[in-house]
Amino acid sequence: MIFPTPELRKIELGVVDKILEIRKQLRFSLATPRRWLGQMRKLTLARNIRGSNSIEGYNASVEDAIAVVEGEEPIEVSQETRMALIGYRNAMTYVLELSKDPNFKFHEAYIRSLHYMMMAHDLNKHPGNWRPGSIYVRDEAQNEIVYEAPERELVPGLMQELIDDLNAPSAAPEMVRAAMAHLNLVMIHPFSDGNGRMARCLQTLVLARQGILEPEFCSVEEHLGKIQQPYYDILAEVGSGSWQPQRDASPWIHFMLKAHYVQAARLTWRLDMLSKIWEEMELETHRRQLPDRMIFALTDAALRLKVRNASYRTSAQISENLASRDLQVLVKEKLLLATGENRGRVYVASPELLGIREKFWAKFRPEDPFSIPEQKVLPLAKNI
Repeated sequence: MIFPTPELRKIELGVVDKILEIRKQLRFSLATPRRWLGQMRKLTLARNIRGSNSIEGYNASVEDAIAVVEGEEPIEVSQETRMALIGYRNAMTYVLELSKDPNFKFHEAYIRSLHYMMMAHDLNKHPGNWRPGSIYVRDEAQNEIVYEAPERELVPGLMQELIDDLNAPSAAPEMVRAAMAHLNLVMIHPFSDGNGRMARCLQTLVLARQGILEPEFCSVEEHLGKIQQPYYDILAEVGSGSWQPQRDASPWIHFMLKAHYVQAARLTWRLDMLSKIWEEMELETHRRQLPDRMIFALTDAALRLKVRNASYRTSAQISENLASRDLQVLVKEKLLLATGENRGRVYVASPELLGIREKFWAKFRPEDPFSIPEQKVLPLAKNI
């Protein structure tokens, strides 16, 4: 037996409707061709990879996560974190490709393959194989065991039950099915390591199969990375220390629905901000008679990202030498500031560029969807 999907109450069904409405609006906006949508996809994927790995203690800057997404070398991370980021990028890329297959069915081989991609850099973690024995989750700060997973001999059967459940027809909303897949995998804890990342990756695959949003925008991993302690707390509450699938998973569903709403709202806000920044950078480059391609570097800098030659030349699709000259021009124009040397050189927004940003920048302020009146649905900004 695995954790069954709890029956949704009226308030939860109302939140599902709110999330679906925002996603429909997002889908419409993302379907309109814009030069900066590639930036949005890259940034969203990088933030999700960064968020999921940060939960496991592999911390990296957004810029280093972007570098990994683009196949470049991150600068400010340890070798262990670098390999964790690359492994997760490979698994997420596989998820994005699997989501395109109209005949896709969940299978043990896919689950094992995803784990192998994540953990292949450390053969001591038995990548692609079920754990060889018992496993416990320890709270290092308190130096105590907080969860005991089911016995090893139960793992194959439980995982097959989870796979069968994912392939079976269901009346439950896909985001609820995805949340239950997440919960069941992390509670079964079938692998020696990487179970949390695998559970979050599996959730994204279930969501991507839904087709309401492009796969890159389905994940809530960025948001979960921002609320790590509440995430640990809700898993501890539902798990209650050991494998007990008869426990009520309703608190987990409540938690995940709120996560979906906040992340969808964050994407809406980010689309609005990115659109406004891009428009301002277009005006600024035209006023200074600079090439349009420089908008990519200026937009990233205005988002308070560190711009690297590699990231800029990938976005603008230009050579390394031309990218270097462009960035030097932007420094002379006092739009960017250069810091660091050689491989570590990066460019950041100047006070003048930040002043342009501040004219329209609005801080993201999430709402609790369970306290929003039924008739209120978060609208997309008119200029998107």
